[in-house]
Amino acid sequence: MCRPVSSTRPAHRRGPAAPPVLISSRPLDEYCGYFGLTRADLSRLPGPLLDCPGGAAAFAAEARALGCEAVAADPGYALGPRRLAELAAAGRDTMAGAIRRDPAHHLPRGRHGRRRPDKYLRSWDRARRLFLADAAAHPGHYPAAALPRLPFADGSFALTLSSYLVFAYPALFTPADQFRALRELARVTAPDGEVRIFPLYDHTGSLCPHLTELRAALRHHRIASRVLTTTPAHRILLLQPPR
Repeated sequence: MCRPVSSTRPAHRRGPAAPPVLISSRPLDEYCGYFGLTRADLSRLPGPLLDCPGGAAAFAAEARALGCEAVAADPGYALGPRRLAELAAAGRDTMAGAIRRDPAHHLPRGRHGRRRPDKYLRSWDRARRLFLADAAAHPGHYPAAALPRLPFADGSFALTLSSYLVFAYPALFTPADQFRALRELARVTAPDGEVRIFPLYDHTGSLCPHLTELRAALRHHRIASRVLTTTPAHRILLLQPPR
C-alpha cells in the first residue's frame, strides 16, 4: 500500500522540522480494502460515519451514495476544496513517481494481483474530482478540524476511520500525541461503535514500536483495542469506546 511520501504540513503542527504529508485522493474501494470493510458494511451502519483526516478522498461522497451519513474532517479544508484538490493533484504526481521507483511498496493488490499503475492512478483522479464536486456542493460535510481536538460531541459516530496519519508520521505525532489522538477518535465514537486506524507503520515501513504501551494506556481509560488483520499484508488498530 501507499506510504507517506510528500506534500504539505498539517495545520495543527508548525515548524521547519515538520516532514511533508501527502494529500491523497483515495476512492471508497481502497478505503474498504485496507480497513477490512465492504460496501454492504457501510450501507448497514446504524449511525453517522467519520473520516479523519479525509484529505481529498472521495470516501465521504461515495459512502453517502450508499446511504451513510458521512462526514470528513481535515485541517486542509480551511484552504477550500479547490486548493486542496490542487495539492492532491501534486500528491498524485508524487505517488506516480514513487510507484515507478518501488511498485511493490506503493501499489495495492486487487483480486487478480497487483493493480496496474495507470488504472490505480486513474482511480485517484476520479476520486479527486468527486471530492471537489462534493465539497463545493456540500461544505458542511467537510469541517476544517485537526486531531487531537475535533468539533464533535461525544459519541457522534457509529464508525470512525483514520488513515495515514497517527502512526504514519512519528516526527509529527510523538507517543503522547498519538495517545491523545486515539482518545479523541474514541471520544467522538458511539459506545457501541468502533474506531479503525490504518496503517500501524511509518514512512519507512516500521511498525509502531510502542503499540503495546499505547494499548495499555487506552485500556486504563476503558478503551478496548485489538489489532485486526484485514489482508495478509495489512493490519489495523480497532478501538471500542467505553460503554
